[in-house]
Parts: sequence; C-alpha cells; structure tokens
Amino acid sequence: MKFWQKIFFLSILVFIVIFNAASVMVIERSHNRMLQQEINGAISQNMSIHSSVDAIVPILRIYDSIDYEKTVLSRIAGEFVDKNGDQQVFIDIRDGSDRVVFSNLDFQMPKERQELDGLAENEIRYVLRDIGERTILFTTNTTVINHKTYLFTYMLDVTPVYQERIAQYQFFAQVDIAACLLYMLVMFFVSRGLTRSIDRLNETAKVIAKGSFSERVRLKSGDEIGELALNFNKMASVVEDKITDLERNNEQKQRFINNFTHELKTPLTSIIGYANFLRTTKYKEDLFLDGLNVIYSEGKRLESLSLKLMDLILLQEDHFQMEEHDLQDVIAEVKPALEMMAKEKQVQIITDCEEGTLLMDKDLMKVLIFNLADNALKASSERQQIAVRTYWQDGHYHLQIADEGIGIAKEHQDKVFEPFYMADKSRTRSRNGAGLGLSICQSVADMHQGVISIRSSENAGTTVEVSFAGVRGKGGVEL
Repeated sequence: MKFWQKIFFLSILVFIVIFNAASVMVIERSHNRMLQQEINGAISQNMSIHSSVDAIVPILRIYDSIDYEKTVLSRIAGEFVDKNGDQQVFIDIRDGSDRVVFSNLDFQMPKERQELDGLAENEIRYVLRDIGERTILFTTNTTVINHKTYLFTYMLDVTPVYQERIAQYQFFAQVDIAACLLYMLVMFFVSRGLTRSIDRLNETAKVIAKGSFSERVRLKSGDEIGELALNFNKMASVVEDKITDLERNNEQKQRFINNFTHELKTPLTSIIGYANFLRTTKYKEDLFLDGLNVIYSEGKRLESLSLKLMDLILLQEDHFQMEEHDLQDVIAEVKPALEMMAKEKQVQIITDCEEGTLLMDKDLMKVLIFNLADNALKASSERQQIAVRTYWQDGHYHLQIADEGIGIAKEHQDKVFEPFYMADKSRTRSRNGAGLGLSICQSVADMHQGVISIRSSENAGTTVEVSFAGVRGKGGVEL
C-alpha cells in the first residue's frame, strides 16, 4: 500500500471513530437529559397528587368511611388526569388488598413490581418499563388514611423521548454518510498533495539510480519535506562529486596502466630485438657496438623508469623525517649539479633566492628541484636560461623555476601532473623521459604542504611555482 493510501485510509478511520464517538456521546447526553427531565417532572406530579391527598386527610378522618375515601381519591385522580389530558398520563390507586380504587390504564399492570419491595411511607420510587411498543415511567408511593394503606402509581408515557433518540440517530446516520464522503474527497486531495513531494523525491532517486547523477529535486517548500528535498539535493551533489572523482581516478589509473605498459614495451622491444639480432648474426664489430649501445641506452631508460616508479611508491608510503632547513642553502647545494646538467646544452642556470626555513625532507626537496629543473632543461634550446628563484609574497614562501623553452599547450596544462602523461610524447621520449617527473614533484609538494602551479605558453617558456606555508623567515621568525 502506498504512503498516500495509508494516510488516506488511516485519517478516514480516525475521523469515523472520533466523529461517531462524539456524535453518540452528544445524542446520548441529550437523551439522558430529556429523560431525566421527564423523570423529575413525573416525580413532581406524583408529589403534587400526594400533597392534594394529604390536604384532605383530616376531612376523611372525620367521616371515616371507606366508600367516601375511595370517592374522594377517585375524584382527585380524575381531576388530575383531565388537567393533563394532552399528555399520556396514567394513574392507578389501589388499597391494601390490591383492589383498584382508580385506574385509567389502557394496558395490563405488570404482576411483578420490584419497586414495591420495602417501599416506605412517603417514599417515591420510579422505574422504566417497556409495555408493548411503549416505554412507561412508573412512579410509586404509599399513603396511610385512617389506618389504611393506599398505593399511588403515577405513570407517564416517555416513548416520545426514545423516539426522539432514534430520530437523532437516523439524522446522524445521514449526516455521518455525507460527512464521511466529503471528508474522503477532501483527504484524497490532501493526501495526494502531501505525498506529491515524496513522489518527486522517489522519481528523482530512480533517475539518479539509473546514472543521471546531475538530476535534482525541484521542490520549493518550507516544511520538513522541503528540508528533506534540500538535504537530498546536497547528498546527490556529494555523490555526484564522489562518483566524478572516482571516474577521474579510474581514468587516471587506466591511463597510468596503459602508459606504463607502453613505456615498458618500447625499450623491451628494442632490447629483445637487438639481443636476438646479435645472437643470430655473425660477429661484426661495428654492428655489435651499435646493437650494444641501443641495448645499453634502453636499459638505462628502464633503470630511470624503475627509479622514478620507486620514488612514486616511496612518496605514497609517507615515512620521512622532517627537519628545518633553509631552502636557499639547499638550492646552493644542488646548483653545481644543475649547472653540470645544463652544460651539454649550453643552458645557463640563474639563481635568485631569499632566505626561508622550511620543515622538509632535504633529499626529497632536492628531488623536487632536480625534476623541475630537468623538465625545464628538456624543454629548453641551446644558450637559453633557466631561472631558479625563491621569494616571499603574502606570507608564503615561493619556489619558482622558469625556462624559455617550447612551453606547454593550454589543453595539456591540467594533465601534466598525471603519471606518464606527456604533452609531446616524441620530444619527451627522445630526451629519455617517461612523464613521471611532474607527478613526483606534485607528491613531494603535497608532503611539504606546498601548492604547485604552472603557467606556460607555447614557444614562450614555462614557469612552475611551489608555494609553501608555515615557513620561517630571517632570524627563525615564523610567518
């Protein structure tokens, strides 16, 4: 059963129970009040008759005649009946021998009358009895006249009171049916309206489950369902971001595997091919030297690739001892090696550094500088310059390495930090590269709480910058 149907049927059930219970209570309360009024009226009439009889008792004592007593009592009862002729009033007077003195009954007096048991003088008792299709109210008392006991029974037909109750129930049944039908109609639209938002959430969830993670619930409401929709959209956004990240990571991993496989395949093919050539060819010194040179070169390339992969693996393990060192001094230590690397191309290394103490792993920081400088050198032509600078700006310490080389196209700049990614594969491979340098630099920068960025234009050079936070300036003052 759907949620709106549960609301619909449950609300109708509650309405029927409460409405009917309240109506029954109202009808019964009204009936009891009317019946009590009739009972009070009947007792009052009985007392009035009793008072009339008491008023003539002294006269009856003077005459002391049974016939006269019965005649007087019959006259009093007859006058009372005539006076209340518009009502269904009955009076029955009997002497101590249960002989009728006066009676205007049109029905048979019941033989068993429990209200008479232990009835005291001047005590009035009442009881309701069903006589045929009528309901009669019996009020009974006794009077002693000249040492003789007379039983007075004043009876009132209260059938109209019960008929009124039945009429009220019949009217209520009609009202109840109309009210239930109207309530069902109203609750149908209300329940559907209340759950329409939930239906939207459900439909959106189904669309998202099918893979449309950009789908959102379009619901403007200030109630709890509106808040749920807002949180649902936030959750969907987080899920979409996570899935996008997972897809991006999967793509990167797939590219890593593909590129790694390709990088292994090329030198291995050359090594196996030349080794097989040398194995099956008669010895010729020049051919053997050429073949061995190729095998050696490709072997060194594999060695370089394996070392860089080891660097990546070690960087992910994050087991390093951090100590405070001045980055300016570290650059001064590696400058001779950088100049030796650049000497073959006649590229000039220029340094311009400010003091800045950084919590670092000194060897890893050298790896960062060497890789950035090596990439700059590979992109540079003869007699160009590579500038290595450190400087302060906005409370951060910056390491900058800039070249005047071939640059990087804009569409490649956001991917150059991925392992094995090479913007120009032919040039990089000709320089014995594998596209791992910048990926290693990214990992080293992350370990040192550094943010690495790149600015480049084709044929206009490249500038790679690493910004460090939490470093110390001159005199060991933390900035």
